[in-house]
Amino acid sequence: MIRPLTPPHKSLASIAELLETETLHGELEITGLTHDSANVQPGDIFLAFPGQRVHGAKFAAAAKDSGAVAVLTDSEGAEMIENIPVIVVKNPRRTAGTLSAWFYGEPMRDIFSVGITGTNGKTTTTTLLHQIWTFVGHEAGLVGTVEMRIGREVLASKRTTPESSELQALVAAMRERHVRDFAMEVSSHALVLERMKGSHFAAVGFTNLSQDHLDFHSNMEEYFQAKAALFTFEYSDLAIINIDDLYGQRLVVDCQIPYRTLSRTNSKADWSYVSSHKLPSGNEVVVRGPGGILLQGQIPLHGEFNLDNALMAIAMAFESGVDPLDIQRSFTAMQGAAGRLEAINVGQDFLAFVDYAHSPDAVATVLHTCSTMTSGRLIAVLGCGGDRDTTKRILMGDALRKGADIAVFTSDNPRSENPDEILKQMLGSHVVQSPSAVITDRAQAIAYAASLVQSDDVLIVLGKGHETGQEIAGVVHPFDDRLVLAQAIGVKK
Repeated sequence: MIRPLTPPHKSLASIAELLETETLHGELEITGLTHDSANVQPGDIFLAFPGQRVHGAKFAAAAKDSGAVAVLTDSEGAEMIENIPVIVVKNPRRTAGTLSAWFYGEPMRDIFSVGITGTNGKTTTTTLLHQIWTFVGHEAGLVGTVEMRIGREVLASKRTTPESSELQALVAAMRERHVRDFAMEVSSHALVLERMKGSHFAAVGFTNLSQDHLDFHSNMEEYFQAKAALFTFEYSDLAIINIDDLYGQRLVVDCQIPYRTLSRTNSKADWSYVSSHKLPSGNEVVVRGPGGILLQGQIPLHGEFNLDNALMAIAMAFESGVDPLDIQRSFTAMQGAAGRLEAINVGQDFLAFVDYAHSPDAVATVLHTCSTMTSGRLIAVLGCGGDRDTTKRILMGDALRKGADIAVFTSDNPRSENPDEILKQMLGSHVVQSPSAVITDRAQAIAYAASLVQSDDVLIVLGKGHETGQEIAGVVHPFDDRLVLAQAIGVKK
């Protein structure tokens, strides 16, 4: 957990006053907050949240042993805690967001902070925006699925959107290091679980919405409403919305804050493409923005979905104060994000990619993009994750069959499920005919796909992208699609 070098110093009494609660030992000095007992430092308040399987209060004793001087929890958790001051609130996670922002002096308001939400494109959009800021010499921060960055420092990322105590401490550390701009991915889980309480962005962006996470959300309407909650004055001053997406069109109608629109083709949008032409190295584009802005150049990214991501990044960079001419000059620096249509090249005479696509729409979109790159066959490898939305499995299988000339069905992260049962759900009643195949072992599936490739073909491995492990029966084994694919291609050569 990253914290500012100079920690805040607040009394327990002032915190109790903020939260309008009663507490003992009000003279105690508080210098940090954390929900993770493994990250406790002396002087911390330990935030004990109720969990799906176990209450965080069970770790209060360990937190105290590590130096925690108080615990914030609910009434259920309070009954499990002894020998340490306890602040009792109705909703600890919501309260933790408000408390964390106050404790660290609302750091997101001191930096041009951007939050990006949507089913697909969050990682690439925030990465591109960070690349633009870096190109023009701004100190910039990044928080997302693949990594976190504070200026030049790169940190590992545990989840798409951190818990509030981690997030506010991280942004406070960015402010301390004179970071000027900051972009992060905002997941629907984080919004529903109230990790974003207390956060406030200069601008928020909506990329798109398609079926995903219905193991967590009851239906698409609930999923949409979770995303829409970000587009309020509680969280932001401005919205940028992709109106090529049907849910984006709906969000424009319901949006509670000032907004700008973007579209790949609709010239009535605030940001749009006058033209875009495919090149072997990406796309040649002309971009129109508000006030007569006209930008043109080559963006080294493939796929229409990456044109959407780039346009959102361009619009956000402009709102942050970057000169349009500098944005135009930054086009050539756009590299995308790790594991997002990432080219794997070990000197072979065909194109090979790894992509994170793990929703039906994302699979279909990426396969369509790859199909435009080849005069030969498109060979694709895909699995579905265990302990996640089961209703999308057959849809992802259908997208694979329809989008690829040769479809190889395999495992993703089976987690606690039987991988063969997941594959049955992907296939439904469909019978796989050679050279398409069903190969449970992911490494063997990738090797098989690589053995089929000819010089005019395109090979893509979908689902895990940047991930460096595969979870099987609760054990995470080292596994990186990029390395496995490179090795398989090397054997073929």
